[in-house]
Order: sequence, then C-alpha cells, then structure tokens
Amino acid sequence: MQEQETKKESILKKPWFQSVTALVVIFGTLLVFIFWQTGRNTVLIENSILQAPVISLSPMTPGVLNALYVKEGDHVAPNTQIALVGSQVITAQEDGVIFSASNVIGTYFAPGQPVVSMVKTGEMKVVGTIDETKGLKDIAGGQLATFTVDAYPGKKYVGVVDSVSAAADNTGVVFSISDKRPIQKFDVKVRFDTTAYPELKSGMSAKITVSTK
Repeated sequence: MQEQETKKESILKKPWFQSVTALVVIFGTLLVFIFWQTGRNTVLIENSILQAPVISLSPMTPGVLNALYVKEGDHVAPNTQIALVGSQVITAQEDGVIFSASNVIGTYFAPGQPVVSMVKTGEMKVVGTIDETKGLKDIAGGQLATFTVDAYPGKKYVGVVDSVSAAADNTGVVFSISDKRPIQKFDVKVRFDTTAYPELKSGMSAKITVSTK
C-alpha cells in the first residue's frame, strides 16, 4: 500500500504530468470562458412561430362557382387565374401558396366571401414573444439571428432581426414574485430568405437566438 502511494506521489511530481494537468486546467477554463462569453452575447426566444400573411380571394359580384383552377398546396404566381364565379374570373395579384380552396362546383358566393385563401410565403417571418426582463433591451433591428424549428430538429436557419414591437402584448401577463408588477411581453420579428428554405411553412413552432454583440 505504501509502495503504491509512493508511486502515485512520484507520478504527481513528474514534470510531464504537471504540464498535462496545467494544460487541462487552461483548456477547461478557456472553454468555460467561451461558453460564458457566447451566452452573454445572445438572447434566446423560445416562444416563437413562423408566420406569413394570408390573402383571401373573393368575387366582387355574387355568383356560383363554375370552375376552380387551383388546389391546396399549389404555388401560384401573380396574375394566375384562380376561379370562375358567375362570369367573373378571380385572379391572384401576388404570389403565394394555396392553403384553402372551395372545390364544390355550384356553390354560391357572395361578394367578399372567400373562395380561395393563400399564404404569402415570400413574406414569411419568425415571430417570437419575449418577456421584457429577459434580454429585450439588448435586441435591435439588423442583428444576426438564428432559429430552429421543431419539425426539423438539429437544423439551424439564419436570419436578421426585422423589428421589435413598439407596444407590449398584454395577453398572458405574468407577475414578478418580488414586486407583483406585471411583466410585459413583446414581439420580435426575424426575416430570412424564404427561397433558401422552401421546407419551412407558416405555423411551424420555432426558437430564436439573437446575437447581440
């Protein structure tokens, strides 16, 4: 037993062992510093969702649906003919993806009643909701942001902070334990190149990480 202790002490006194130990300590300290520094310069927004504007296409005059030229999931370009209601041809004015379409020929439609609804995928953004006490003050337009979506775990997407809401979202107010004052929530919108990520769809759940450095 004493011999083993002696060998252990001998190894501990070896210059190479002391050098390795010093390198491990330095490397470990460096990793901790990098992790800490990275965390300091980022804000995580977990409650986020992909959102795109929705356009409803409807007739100007009443009539029955005589023809439908698109189906759900179709990508349409501007000036694409969508449907024929009475004698009126309904045309898409912008590009987008059809997500709802009435396919019952002979259905009566009044003016303003949607025949087809489409998502403007080109204007899709990631919208996150953040408490005012969790880094809101550090977020500004133009900052680099990355985000992930639950549908594609492990894949990271890149964007830029588009805007921070000027007014609080008063729904779902929570209270601080210390002073009982309400903690307000604000929306942060991140824009990205929608053509680079065609798999993304409006309504997907997401998490945003904003780089504040």
